[in-house]
Amino acid sequence: MNILLDKIVSRLEKAEISSPRLEARLMLGKACGISADEAVLLRRELSAEEETLLEEMLEQRLAHKPLDKILGSKGFYKYDFTVNGNVLSPRPDTEIIVEEALKLLDFDITQNIADFGTGSGCILLSLLAENKRWQGQGVDKSEAALKVAAENAAALGVESQVSWINGSWFDEDFCQNLKTPLDMLVSNPPYIPSAEIAGLDAEVKDYDPLSALDGGADGYEHYRQIACLAPYLLKDGGHVVLEVGLGQAQEVNNIFAEQGLCPVRIVPDLSGIDRCVILKK
Repeated sequence: MNILLDKIVSRLEKAEISSPRLEARLMLGKACGISADEAVLLRRELSAEEETLLEEMLEQRLAHKPLDKILGSKGFYKYDFTVNGNVLSPRPDTEIIVEEALKLLDFDITQNIADFGTGSGCILLSLLAENKRWQGQGVDKSEAALKVAAENAAALGVESQVSWINGSWFDEDFCQNLKTPLDMLVSNPPYIPSAEIAGLDAEVKDYDPLSALDGGADGYEHYRQIACLAPYLLKDGGHVVLEVGLGQAQEVNNIFAEQGLCPVRIVPDLSGIDRCVILKK
């Protein structure tokens, strides 16, 4: 029996932390510089430095700081991505954007892919890692987020395939900064109605950037702007692949269709929620 690990689990359980045993293993492993599996077998006493680091992580987690932002990384698709308070924590539901995009991209030729609101770069970089021919443009109005994305690109060895644009699709000169035409535009834009943000879980509203959450009064502000630009940015036959929130899929589909794009399909995530909207020019 690992008494230390059991004590950590008990503290996490009292704070109603989900998956307390897994999280305890991960934090203990991080503190000791070993894997989570090795942490289960740990029988030695911790050094003073390890004890301090472990306690600091525990206090943060008990305050409901997301585990990935304590550990500094989060698994997404096939890879681990550096994360911090400047970027949205990657969600498993978002992996469907990568999976659906890969079904549409041509593996035999160069593809020009733009990611609007790239954050950590998890969507765009996961795509570029699949094919050295593909080129990407990661757009974010947060310079701090782009630094995280650039770090992740270097870690995946795709930095030569990607360029970064520090700006917003609401900027008047935005289109001038993009290399067009695009074969694909992917985006997980802010889509939570402004009035609903205060009611979000503490792990989201207190630790994810507000700019990555706030979708305006009705949650569709960013979709409407991107839809206005998409026809001018995409090549004929190019695709838009979007993440949407609960109950938003059909309205987002309509917003883009009104700008002349052709609906392709709406795809549910693993929970059965319509999560991915795909359209074609």
